[in-house]
Amino acid sequence: MKKFFKRLLLGILGLLLLLSVFALVTGRSYLFKAVAYNFADVDDYEVFTNDEVAISNSQPWPVSENFNKTQMPADLQAELDAIKNIGVVVIKNDSLFYEKYQNGYSDSSWSGSFSMAKSITSLLLGAALKEGKIESLEDPVGKYIPEFNEGEKAKVKIIHLLTMSSGSDWDESYSNPLSTTTELYYGTDVYKTASGVKIIKEPGTYHDYKSGDSQLLGLILEKATGKSLSEYASEKLWKPLGAEHPAKWSTDKKNGHTKSYCCFNSNARDFARIGQLMLDSGKWKGAEIISPDYYLKSIAPCAINDENGNPCSYYGYQWWLVPYKPGVFYARGILGQYIIIIPEKHMVIVRLGEKRGPIYKETVPLEVNDLIEWADKL
Repeated sequence: MKKFFKRLLLGILGLLLLLSVFALVTGRSYLFKAVAYNFADVDDYEVFTNDEVAISNSQPWPVSENFNKTQMPADLQAELDAIKNIGVVVIKNDSLFYEKYQNGYSDSSWSGSFSMAKSITSLLLGAALKEGKIESLEDPVGKYIPEFNEGEKAKVKIIHLLTMSSGSDWDESYSNPLSTTTELYYGTDVYKTASGVKIIKEPGTYHDYKSGDSQLLGLILEKATGKSLSEYASEKLWKPLGAEHPAKWSTDKKNGHTKSYCCFNSNARDFARIGQLMLDSGKWKGAEIISPDYYLKSIAPCAINDENGNPCSYYGYQWWLVPYKPGVFYARGILGQYIIIIPEKHMVIVRLGEKRGPIYKETVPLEVNDLIEWADKL
C-alpha cells in the first residue's frame, strides 16, 4: 500500500512538472492559475485585479406595500436551492416586491455576473453610439483595433460582434484548459487573446456564441471613449441609475484591460437597475441612456443562421430572448446569473446563484422559464 501511494505521489508530481514545463515553454503561464482555482466561482473577483465602478447619489428602491407578502412556491425554491441559490430580487411597478438571500449573501454582497456582463457591455456600446463616440455599428473593427485592418479580419464590423457573427475561430470551451476562453479568463493580456483570432467564416452569416466577440466590444469602447470600461460604466450607468454600492469589474492585470465579456461584480438590487433600465426602453426616469432604435434592435432576434441552419430567434445585441414568450428577454451568466425583463408584468427578476440548471426549454434554462411562470401569477 505504501508503494502504491508513493508511486501515485510521484506520478502527480511528474504531471505537475510536465504542466509547468509546458506552460513555461509555450508562454501559457495562465495555466498555473487555471489549475490552482480549477473552476470559475462567483467570488473570483477576490483572485483577480478589479477596477471600481463608482457611485454618486444613491437612489434606494421604493418598497412595495406588498413587499414579501407573496412567497416563492416550495417547488421553485427547491429547484433554485438545488443549484445553490444566492438570492432573488423582484422589482414590480418600479418597486421592491420580493427579496430573499441565502448562503451568507446579502443585499450588499458582491457576486460575479459572468456573461451578464455582455449585456452591460452592449448597453455601454449603445451609450457610446448615442453620444457619438462610436459613429456607426457598421464601423469596421479595424478602425479601433489595428489587428483587424488586414485580410479577412478587415471584413468584421461592430454589428458582427454584437450579434456574435464575427466568423472567428474562437474556442468557447469551458472545460479545456488550453481554450482561448480559459486563457481570456485567467490570462493577463486579454487584448492579445481577443485580437489574435482568425476569421474562418464570412462575417455576418453565422451566429455562434463567442466570448471573444464581447471582449472585442470592450476593447473598442476603451479605445473610442479613452476611458476604462469601469469609468464609462460609472458615468453612463452606475451614477445615473443611482446604484447603492460600487461595483467591481475585473481586469486582466493592474491598470490593464477590463474583462468586458464577464466579471462585473455587484449585488442583486443593483443588477436589477440594469433590468429596470431595459424595462423602460433604455431610459432611466425619462432620461435616455441608449437610443430607442438601439434598444429595439438589442432585444430583436438577430435572425442570422446558427449551427442548426436556422435563423437565430433567441439572441439580439448581447441579450438573450425567450422565443416562446415574445417580449421577454434576459441577461445570463454561466453559473446561473439572470436579469429577466418581463414588460407585460412591469417586472424585473434577478436571480444569483452558484450553478445553472442542466435542463433547458428550447434555448432557455428551465429555472428561467419557471421564474417567468411564477411571475405570471404575481
